[in-house]
Amino acid sequence: MGRVSSSDAMMRAAVASSADAMIALGADQTVRLWNPAAERMFGWTAEEVLGRPLRIVPEEHTAEHRAVLERVREGGHISFLTRRLHRDGRLIDTRAVASAMRGEDGEFLGWVGLYRPVREDEAVQHQTAERIRLVRRLNDVVADLNAELELPAVLDRVTSGLIELTGADAAGFVVIEQATNTLRLVSMTGLPRRLRGATADLRSSLVGELLRSGRTVMLATADTRSLGDLIWSELDGLHTIAVGISNVQGSPYGALYALFSKRKAGHIELELLELFAGHAGVVLGNAMNYAEVVRQRRHERAVIEASADGIAVLDRDGVVQRWNPSAHQITGLAPEEVIGRPLPFALPDPGGETTIQLESGTWLNVLHTEIEGHDEVVVDFRDVTEAKSLEAAKDLFLSMTSHELRTPITVVQGFAKTLVDRWEKLDEADRRRAVATIADRADALGRLVDNLLYSRAVPDGLSVTSEPFDLGRLLRGAAYGFRGVSERHLVELKIAEDLPPALGDSMATDIIAGQLLENAVKYSPEGGVITVRAGVDGDAIVVTVEDDGIGIAADDRERVFERFVQGEAGDRRRFGGLGLGLYIVRRLARAQQGDVSAHPRADGLGGTCMRFTLPRFGDSE
Repeated sequence: MGRVSSSDAMMRAAVASSADAMIALGADQTVRLWNPAAERMFGWTAEEVLGRPLRIVPEEHTAEHRAVLERVREGGHISFLTRRLHRDGRLIDTRAVASAMRGEDGEFLGWVGLYRPVREDEAVQHQTAERIRLVRRLNDVVADLNAELELPAVLDRVTSGLIELTGADAAGFVVIEQATNTLRLVSMTGLPRRLRGATADLRSSLVGELLRSGRTVMLATADTRSLGDLIWSELDGLHTIAVGISNVQGSPYGALYALFSKRKAGHIELELLELFAGHAGVVLGNAMNYAEVVRQRRHERAVIEASADGIAVLDRDGVVQRWNPSAHQITGLAPEEVIGRPLPFALPDPGGETTIQLESGTWLNVLHTEIEGHDEVVVDFRDVTEAKSLEAAKDLFLSMTSHELRTPITVVQGFAKTLVDRWEKLDEADRRRAVATIADRADALGRLVDNLLYSRAVPDGLSVTSEPFDLGRLLRGAAYGFRGVSERHLVELKIAEDLPPALGDSMATDIIAGQLLENAVKYSPEGGVITVRAGVDGDAIVVTVEDDGIGIAADDRERVFERFVQGEAGDRRRFGGLGLGLYIVRRLARAQQGDVSAHPRADGLGGTCMRFTLPRFGDSE
């Protein structure tokens, strides 16, 4: 017991008498030993530092300090030139020797470091040369990294850059997938390609151990632990693994592995790994941001390309930069005719909306929006020509309807009032004429209302049947009904004796025949012969209705089948009507797979020939 006490006293005396500063750190990196030489060299007393974190490491040497501690933790010692901080703020050039402390049972207890001032010229020369070398190597590799934008290329460049910096025999980068607590190998250099995509459990991995320790780098050697169960054992002769965490936007994103199978790793390699892992995190963050911007741009482009609206993207000078397919379709202008030039139509104020008409006649509804934070302007436009046409048609319909309804209503009101006020003063003939006029005008009102109802239904398609019926009989009935309409007209029928059944809707066909006969009477005011013919032409039955009337100008023979066109049809306008009858007739005919068209009479005389076709039963089955 006396000898043990004597040995302890001898050891304390040796520590106290040492000319070198001696500092010991516990496993928690707090100061456990601070000898008098350390007080003299660094200026702090033992009472000021014991039990507290080490205060002599300058900020710019923090990575070096951690790398040294990590390296010697696994065994051996390191001698290196560095700088340490004096209490008064001066930097002291020192030669340091760092070793790990272990108990008799091999348990890791901490670190011990010996520090000795070095000659200023030697220290400056060494420190300057070493720092220049490291900075150059690091800057060169980081510059190469920053030149890459695509994330996969950046990851591959990270692993190859780590080998350039540290001289490692192989390297890998794993992504930390927090949601599943796994690691995924995404890039490697010097390892079999089949390992790409391999996964491992985060908690039991070296990365998990490093994250739990709070350190940023760690070293694992074959002397202190088994490396054979790791995927990195694919590297023949693997004896040392250095791991560094890469943070992206302040959170652990992945880890860099430097693998050594031939050469040894020192504290400088660990320092480089830590510094490079930090730079790699920044570069990876930039690449991820770039990938997100590219993704957003692709999404925006897909939305623009798929939009049914025309979309043009302009720069601040109003020059077109993008012109989507719908813009081409709506305006008829191809991208090569527009891009790089001013917008081919006027813009509303920013945030405003307007309706304009192009030279082609197309109407556009245009919306102008400036994108905040971007030097771009988006112009959205859609074709509203049909809506404009419907609006014009509605206005025309209302004006014509009010005019056409007002006339018979005025007549009915006038004669009805005459009968009420002067019944006793009128003779029988005058009363009959007044009642006949009221009945005639009421009949005209009924036809107008029928046409209005049909014109409302026909655009969406009437429900018609398709079945055989006797067209000849239907035409005879329609002609008979019109023989008493006018004493000045004669209706003649010329129907083929062998006329086959027609295929269609008899009720719809009766409406067609009635309208064609009514028009023939209406537009031949001087009277004459109305000839109805029916015969077979190929697989169709053809019906023609000829009159001796005013005829239809060649330019109007197709237009008369449009809604309201009679409002502009010259001489025909004086006979009244809404211009809906022939529109309805054509739609009913086409709904039965037939058609109606207007022609001059074949004999060259005045008047009109209306030609109506229907499929014949048998050929259409």
